[in-house]
Amino acid sequence: MASTSSAPMRKVSLRNLAAHKVRLALTVLSVVLGTAFVAGSFVFTDTLQKTFDSIFENTAQGVDVRVSTDEHHSSGVPLTDVDTITTLPGVGTVAPAVSGQIVLIDSDGVAVQTGGAPSIGRSYLPPDQALGESDDYVQGSPPAQVGQIAVNAGAAERAHLTVGDTTKVLVPARGVLDFTVSGIYDTGTDSGGFVGAAFVDSQARELFTDGEHVEYIDVAGAGMSPTQLRDEIAAALPDAKVQTGDEVREETKAQVTQALSFLNYFLLAFGAIALLVGTFIIYNTFSMIVAQRLRELALLRAIGAGRKQVGRSVVFEALVVGVIGSALGIAAGIGLAYGLRALLNSFDVGLPDGPLQVGPRTILIGLMVGVVVTTISAYVPAQRASRVPPVAAMREEFASTGDSLHVRTIAGAVLGALGAVGLVIGSRGSGAGAAVVVGFGALGLILAVLFAAPALSRPVVGALGAVLAKPFGPVGHLARTNAVRNPRRTAATAFALTLGLMLVSVIGVFGASAKASINQLVDSGVSADYVLTGPNQIGVPSGAARAVRNLPDVQSATALHPVSVTVDGEREGGASVNGPLDGVIDYRLVQGGADLTGNHLIVSQTAATEKGWTLGKTIPMESDDGKVVDTQVTGVFEDNQLVGDWLVSDEVYREVMPAATIPDLAVLIDAKPGTDLAQLRGELESATKQFVVVQVQDREEFKGAQGQQIDTLLGILYGLLALAVVIAILGIVNTLALSVVERRREIGMLRAVGMQRAQMRRTIYLESMLIAVFGAAVGVVLGIAFGWGFVSTLKEQGLDQVTVPWGQVIAMLLGSGVVGVLAALWPASRAARTRPLEAIADL
Repeated sequence: MASTSSAPMRKVSLRNLAAHKVRLALTVLSVVLGTAFVAGSFVFTDTLQKTFDSIFENTAQGVDVRVSTDEHHSSGVPLTDVDTITTLPGVGTVAPAVSGQIVLIDSDGVAVQTGGAPSIGRSYLPPDQALGESDDYVQGSPPAQVGQIAVNAGAAERAHLTVGDTTKVLVPARGVLDFTVSGIYDTGTDSGGFVGAAFVDSQARELFTDGEHVEYIDVAGAGMSPTQLRDEIAAALPDAKVQTGDEVREETKAQVTQALSFLNYFLLAFGAIALLVGTFIIYNTFSMIVAQRLRELALLRAIGAGRKQVGRSVVFEALVVGVIGSALGIAAGIGLAYGLRALLNSFDVGLPDGPLQVGPRTILIGLMVGVVVTTISAYVPAQRASRVPPVAAMREEFASTGDSLHVRTIAGAVLGALGAVGLVIGSRGSGAGAAVVVGFGALGLILAVLFAAPALSRPVVGALGAVLAKPFGPVGHLARTNAVRNPRRTAATAFALTLGLMLVSVIGVFGASAKASINQLVDSGVSADYVLTGPNQIGVPSGAARAVRNLPDVQSATALHPVSVTVDGEREGGASVNGPLDGVIDYRLVQGGADLTGNHLIVSQTAATEKGWTLGKTIPMESDDGKVVDTQVTGVFEDNQLVGDWLVSDEVYREVMPAATIPDLAVLIDAKPGTDLAQLRGELESATKQFVVVQVQDREEFKGAQGQQIDTLLGILYGLLALAVVIAILGIVNTLALSVVERRREIGMLRAVGMQRAQMRRTIYLESMLIAVFGAAVGVVLGIAFGWGFVSTLKEQGLDQVTVPWGQVIAMLLGSGVVGVLAALWPASRAARTRPLEAIADL
């Protein structure tokens, strides 16, 4: 019985959808935009995962057991372990391997850019000594003697190198060396921007090791299973990390999966934001559609349709829209993933290429998200429609938009007060706990705006209209009236833009505060005239500091290095200096001296208090190789973010850190008194030209370079948030277009009494602008407040300057007005084309 009675209602719903194609298209579009980013995120990360998996499937091929070390900063596996392994029964071939970071220099003397992909030099072993399949050489042959290298085909193409060419390779710990290209090999898979150079084994050990260790040892068994061989070697080498080849491959894949999972979460977070914005648009759309159809629904009630049938018919329409929108959204998500990969490749990010992966999970999640969100968004309007008495609905030209605003406004005020308290309390603390409190406060304020926005829109939009719309006379007054008379619709339309610009503002505050903190740190902590820097993962190559120390105008050149050791069972991070601190770093001693020679250690006041490191105390520092160096506290300095918790001498650094990490983090240059700094720059650039990647920067340029890195990250975030803003803009278009349909008779009356088409268009433009500026203003205020709260919790991490990017704030408010006008172009055109007599006669 129920199914029979519901069948006619389903037919009515389907015919209603088909009869209003424009409305259907706008509603479907809101679902498509909401689901596209979620689907695109899965497609993009699944594609990367599959591509990386295919690359790493060849890892440790032919290897039964690999012996390595767990410690990241260790020198590697001792060479003595090779002899131990060789003597064990069941061992066939033993292949020690070494590798290290390099920079390949092309035929024009410029460093080959990898876009973030690895640039690795490794040892080459002949087939009779190596394990697994040999490299496939497409030109030339493997390196046979010192001074020769073989490079992968992708790197050779980037560097414009062929067999027989002479090129240079920068080994950060050893400097720049000349090599002849002996061969070019194919990696077998697309490796993106990867650079791989093979050296003869003896030279690789000289360049990348201390002569006593290798990176790992691969072993092939003879008559023994990999598991048995692993257990036998592990018993002989209890301190080593011993794995089978399968375990190595699985571990590598797991590491890649973990790295990509962060990217996936990152993209899905923005997808969720886009979906949240889309949800409000969908909800707003169905609310307006139900309001417009109240007379139609009332007629259905009058001829016998029950409340549940009317409600179900609206939900059924939403279900149809959700299925269509989700399917199109998945297709759009595939296109989005393709575009995202193309965009990243255009910036030479170095990602490997491969076919797009569209798995069943992506399709199911895309359909589920779109359908569920759309159906839930339509449920409340559907219930509202089912409760309207038939006679009342047929008497009214336009139905009430809902119940009184008093309850939700009071709820919003309470949530706003609680949120503000949480924000203030959290901002006074630091660390993860304080950030969580700020997060709850932010959530409370967002919910407060969601509940109280209709009541808030009346005075705010009214005030904006009094200023922005007043110059337009009666047209402006009408636009202002239209924007405030339906506060629910205005608030729902503006809230999507509020969310987008709130997030943009939070990121803007983070970026501006980070740059201000860096600038303050450099201004207050660095007194050097110039700073030598290099790429993040390379640093300043060894030898650059020596090359500039003997220049006639250089007073001193002080190299900085990061130090990582274990003290009393806990990991400690500090720094070392090779050269004087005076003249290059502003610091203030409060106890002892700053003589950093031998085993001396100077520590910050806070670290000294927390760790109990008093003057004269001996601090044993253990390296990842297990070597212990006793240091002595000889000085305490005032806290300095630039210097960190503690400093040791260069001698201690070389004892506790492996040879491969010897390159400098930065080199600070102090000029002799009276030196022409412009002339000194030229001398420094000439002296470091041979190191290719070294940059000579003054303090302002150094600050600018750090700021540029922040701007690059912010650019990616803004690019992802742009989708949410675009969805919000389309939501305004959607709402205005539906509003024009809803007000068709009203618009006809205005046209009949003399309003010109241009005046009608101007009215819609101004109404849209007021709504957009209202949403933007609320979003910017929330974003600044949240940004201030979150940045305040990071003061102990060095983010101690809270800065608001006022230029960006003003630009967003002005831009939102422009966006409002642009969003109204099509709805305004539709309104202007309304024929007065037809609209008045329309029932």
